Amino acid sequence: MDGTALVERAVDRAQELPGAQLTHPFGEGWEVYKVSGRVFLLTTALRGVPLVNLKARPADGVALRRAFASIAPGYHMDKRHWITLRGGEDLDGELVDDLVTESYLLVLEKLPRRARPVDPEEFARVVAARLARGPSRS
Repeated sequence: MDGTALVERAVDRAQELPGAQLTHPFGEGWEVYKVSGRVFLLTTALRGVPLVNLKARPADGVALRRAFASIAPGYHMDKRHWITLRGGEDLDGELVDDLVTESYLLVLEKLPRRARPVDPEEFARVVAARLARGPSRS
């Protein structure tokens, strides 16, 4: 998946998530997706290379970086809790969808219940059921 397709796929998934909002707190060149004011996805380009930053559990981030050459520690973020994706043949749309969803759920889990647009456990069950039925898009 090339960098442009990666960013498009990540943004498409983010826009599907309940309560997700696009913001531009860092100015031009950065798209920041938040849920209840908390960041779960950032996109930008570094020297013309499109990047996607996502939250990840520390152990998952380590495993993902080892398994995928296109995943690195978070660019301009806490390297322990964020990962950066760049275009590469080792990434596919389904993985990108899963990583964006996981980033969103990690943020939801930390929000007070009254600030959550959905219950993270219930939403995770719905997503898991959808995945069990198979991919619905390319």
